[in-house]
Amino acid sequence: MENVMVDHRAAAAAALAEQPDIDLSVRKQREALSAPAVRLFLNMADRWQLSVGDRQVLLGGIARQTYHNWQSGRISVLSRDQLERVSLVLGIYKALKLVFADDEGAMRWLKSPNHDVPFAGRSPLAHMLRGGMDDLFAVRRYLDAWRGMK
Repeated sequence: MENVMVDHRAAAAAALAEQPDIDLSVRKQREALSAPAVRLFLNMADRWQLSVGDRQVLLGGIARQTYHNWQSGRISVLSRDQLERVSLVLGIYKALKLVFADDEGAMRWLKSPNHDVPFAGRSPLAHMLRGGMDDLFAVRRYLDAWRGMK
């Protein structure tokens, strides 16, 4: 079997925009996506009852003031990295909705220790909060594979 490298950044960008022709290196396109992406992320983070610190980590370690500016509606143009992170987190949120019959089951899975390979005894959320883009991708890939088996 051939080993294929996946362009994770392109996949995340396309997932966020729902259009494969979005180019996040183009500032105008990032500008158009930034405010909706932040609003979606904040709504999802509220549902997951994430702390401000957890939200900052998932967004790539943004400053507390930046987070509070975004929360109050003063949203600057997000970087490519930030948009990709939002895309991954929203993809995880959507996958949880598809895999679990109810929010309680999804939250229990997200926050409970998991001994499957990518998590090494950590909860999937704790794995995501390690802060790396690869950590977000690991959870997203796990859920996508799980969805494929159901």
